[in-house]
Amino acid sequence: MFSFAWPWLLPLIIVPFLVRLLPATASSGDTALYLPTFQFVGEQSNKPEKSNFPWLLYLIWCLLILACARPQWLGEPVTIPQEGREVMLAVDLSGSMDEKDMLIGRQKVNRLSMLKHVLNDFIERRTGDRLGLILFADTAYVQTPLTYDRKTVQQMLNEAVLGLVGDKTAIGDALGLAAKRFNEKGDSNRILILLTDGQNTAGNIEPMEALEIAKEAGVRVYTIGIGADEMLVRSLFGTRKVNPSAELDENLLNTIAQQTGGQYFRARDTQELEKIYQILDELEPVEDDPIQLRPQQALFYWPLAAALLLSALIVLFSLLRGALTPSISTSTKGAQYD
Repeated sequence: MFSFAWPWLLPLIIVPFLVRLLPATASSGDTALYLPTFQFVGEQSNKPEKSNFPWLLYLIWCLLILACARPQWLGEPVTIPQEGREVMLAVDLSGSMDEKDMLIGRQKVNRLSMLKHVLNDFIERRTGDRLGLILFADTAYVQTPLTYDRKTVQQMLNEAVLGLVGDKTAIGDALGLAAKRFNEKGDSNRILILLTDGQNTAGNIEPMEALEIAKEAGVRVYTIGIGADEMLVRSLFGTRKVNPSAELDENLLNTIAQQTGGQYFRARDTQELEKIYQILDELEPVEDDPIQLRPQQALFYWPLAAALLLSALIVLFSLLRGALTPSISTSTKGAQYD
């Protein structure tokens, strides 16, 4: 939407018309001192000359007033709920996440692909929440700091690939790193959603030590164990059932969730992983009045640039006219005396 920041300046556009409507001063019989009009080049005239650019001068005036009124373009309003809720997602990128025991529709996919499919929709629903993304395997690192930019978090998640930081699982590092990131922020609902399919096999900090750090930081941890309970495997000796989630440390994940006030969920398929929606809906946000922002784009430089361009053209034309006038006058006088 187009608008002016200072619309009360717009009436100044009619000032030149009002000046012209003022009554002329009555002239007396006495001769008054007259100061000739400044000319760039040429002789001084004994009478004031009328401007050759009355409408251009008025147009310049109008453009300057428009620029002073600060025209701007207002974008669509964006509402940011100030709930004070911060959600950090910790995603496992260990080698076991390549196990193809998940389904999206009827297509068999690996665990990471299913996790991306579900979390993309989950992230899109988190309007007003500040989201962050931690990826972990042999170690943990922050892929996206806490931000309101959900599109960036989605992009960083979709670009994550297996083997990026190793093949093992550093649950303790992910938990400790999240607690540290939350400590850098102010008071809020601090929530960590940790998704993994294995047990702690790497890292610089033990999970129980990281758990104490998270508790001191006031982080509520929701842990989700990913992986099917059974899977049919074909071999030379026929088809047999195996448990692809045998290495999942559910006791550790349950302990972390309970001691931080969170919950542990078991995601054996896509539908169970979607319970993460209900988790966030049940959290108690720190409610506050929402803030409505409208992106603004300043446009004052367009009329200002046009006014400067017209002024430069007038000055240039006056200079050229003044340079040509003396030569024409001289040649005319010479012709008369001959």
